[in-house]
Amino acid sequence: MEGKMPNYDLADQLALTTPQQVRALGNPLRNTILGLLHERAASITELSTAVDRPKSTVAHHVKVLTEAGLVQIVRTRKVRAIDEAFYGRTARMFYVALDGQRTESRGSAVDFNDFEVAAAESGPAYREGQLWGFIRHARISETQKQEFWHRMRALVEEFDALPRRGDVVHGFALGVYPIADYPQLPRTTDSRAGEGSPDAG
Repeated sequence: MEGKMPNYDLADQLALTTPQQVRALGNPLRNTILGLLHERAASITELSTAVDRPKSTVAHHVKVLTEAGLVQIVRTRKVRAIDEAFYGRTARMFYVALDGQRTESRGSAVDFNDFEVAAAESGPAYREGQLWGFIRHARISETQKQEFWHRMRALVEEFDALPRRGDVVHGFALGVYPIADYPQLPRTTDSRAGEGSPDAG
């Protein structure tokens, strides 16, 4: 598939300001539906076929997403004298803003863990030697973490916008997290070590 991804107009970002919106994201199937709609608008029938679930089940979850303002009808077409609706996301990226506090999110509620999903999905790829990844550790400030997160988010948006080619879907997991008990070297005042003072970093 070539051209704009997805094939309908949507906002770049949407603030989630109600518990209903956040809860709507706390379900793996609804997150899968949102992921599919990153590619293009789709009908209930198409989504049902893609996730191999009954249309009634998919329709229920799409209704939850629609009522939460995360999904909307972007166009319709006539199918045997009946209007068939095609759904799309309302934004490329969602972020939680309950009580006026912004928390960046690609669309995951607090009780839905993207890395738990990635771990489950990537098992077969790991066993077949097809899991590519890196892990690094660094002592950084909260400001540095936020700056790096914005760069990570831009990379995720680039991945989402890639033209759909080939026959295999690939997962792309990206994250940054604090580690309370990771070993650290003693602080040093030696500038050659990369820190100007014991309080740097």
